[in-house]
Amino acid sequence: MKIVISLGGIFFADAAHIKTVAEVLEELAESHSIYVVTGGGQPAREYIKIARELGANETVCDYIGIAATRLNAQLLISALRNAYPEPLTDYKEVAEATVKGEECIPVIGGVSPGYTTDAVAAILAEYVNAELLLSVTSVDGVYEADPRVHPEAKKYDRISVKELLSIVMQAELKAGSRIIIDPVAAKMIERSGIKTIVIDGSREPRAILDAVIGKHSGTEIIRER
Repeated sequence: MKIVISLGGIFFADAAHIKTVAEVLEELAESHSIYVVTGGGQPAREYIKIARELGANETVCDYIGIAATRLNAQLLISALRNAYPEPLTDYKEVAEATVKGEECIPVIGGVSPGYTTDAVAAILAEYVNAELLLSVTSVDGVYEADPRVHPEAKKYDRISVKELLSIVMQAELKAGSRIIIDPVAAKMIERSGIKTIVIDGSREPRAILDAVIGKHSGTEIIRER
């Protein structure tokens, strides 16, 4: 099975976190073809904050965030025994690297301004005809509102793409935004119809393995018939 995994920036806090998730990815790659997309996390947001204070516009801030995601991609590559040796920067590069590298794990960060790495993952999933898209974050699924701000917010076990869009379209899409699934990613999921699951893997990265076999406590995004 082809699986695209969007890893939130929380996984790149220190070497121990990176090693742990790398071990999980290598185990998964023994039986599946996997593609990994890395987020920027807190370092990206800190650099973006400084850039805004210096007067940078949002596109410039996006590029700064993209640079941070690629640094995280390089860190993950350093921990993987069998990965393409450098972060990829384009969807075609990922497909070509998979062919040339046979069983190597391709890792990609941000691609272009205007959307998050969740959207990168959704676009990549459509491009390589993946069967599963996993968004692995520090939040245990999709909520009707940000649970960090609204603790009473309802969590969805399953949500339609249309319902998801009605939630995420209310969010402001700025560089460094902390949106569980950004609007571009949601529209790509709607277009491709790919099976998508949002899980919290920050506490236990092996939750990634469970999600692949359908055992998870996250949120499955479904396309209406």
